[in-house]
This record gives sequence, C-alpha cells and structure tokens, in this order.
Amino acid sequence: MAERWGRVASEQMAEGQEGTGPLTPARPLDTIDQDILRMLQADGRASIRSVAERVHVSRANAYARINRLVEDGVIRGFGARVNHERAGHGTSAYITLKIVQNSWRTVREQLRELPGASHIALVGGDFDVLLLVHTPDNRALREVVLTRLQAIPEVLSTRTLLVFEEEDLEPQG
Repeated sequence: MAERWGRVASEQMAEGQEGTGPLTPARPLDTIDQDILRMLQADGRASIRSVAERVHVSRANAYARINRLVEDGVIRGFGARVNHERAGHGTSAYITLKIVQNSWRTVREQLRELPGASHIALVGGDFDVLLLVHTPDNRALREVVLTRLQAIPEVLSTRTLLVFEEEDLEPQG
C-alpha cells in the first residue's frame, strides 16, 4: 500500500512536480485529512483498513483521500525514520552557507548530490542556506565541508554546527 503511494510521489518528483514552479492553491484539509496525515506520519505503513477504521470513513473514502493528498503534493512520499547513529552515520551537523545572490537553484542542485545531505533550506537572516548532513565520522564531515562545499563556486562561506544529540519529534496526535 505505502509502496504504491510512495511510487506516485516518486513519479511526481521525477516529473518535476515537486519543488519547482508555482503551485496550484492547496485545497483546504478537513479534520479527517489532518487525522490521516497524523496517522501516516506516525506509521507510513498503515493499511487502508486501519486508516479508515481510525478516522471513521469507508476504505474507498480513505483510499481516495490519501491519493488526493499525494496528488496535491501534501504527502511528498513515504519513508522510514532512521536512527542515523545506528545506521553508521554517527556524526551530524547543521551547516550554514552564504551564497552568491540569485544562485539558490544552482546551489540546491549541487547540495542534493552531497553524501549524507538530508535537509536543505533557503532561509532568511545572517546566512542563506541551512544544510543538515549525517556522516559516518568527523573525517567524512570534514571532507563534505572543506572539499565538497568549498568546491561549489557560488558558496561564499560556511559555518558548521556539530550536533551532539538529536531527536525526531513524533507527530502530535
């Protein structure tokens, strides 16, 4: 089930529907949609039957709602929440970047290719980009920062904030 939804989201991303161009206005989410989202955030492998029972709708209704959420881009995909340390990536860091003005799209494409990059955000404030990376160790982190990032011509400067401990927050239910 989640495999099919994940495939739809992946196909949309491959077709460039995610993160590019103007988005169509989002349809409002009712309380049932919000309940479905919370449930799938907590367990992306939940069956249609369990989703339908939990939100008190028919299986057909639950299936249609989930498909609409995927097609509308509300659900971008399905995946596992990973304990990075146990998965062999014991070093994590947030890296701030100052970049050349109007180079966001170019820089973003290059950051997507970085080993261990897990989150990229264009932000306002004292820096332009916030990047989260997970690497096996400090040596690999050093390679990412001093070799890979510094090789991007549009990157003017970086600052690395080493993560000592992290926790993914569970969806509020």
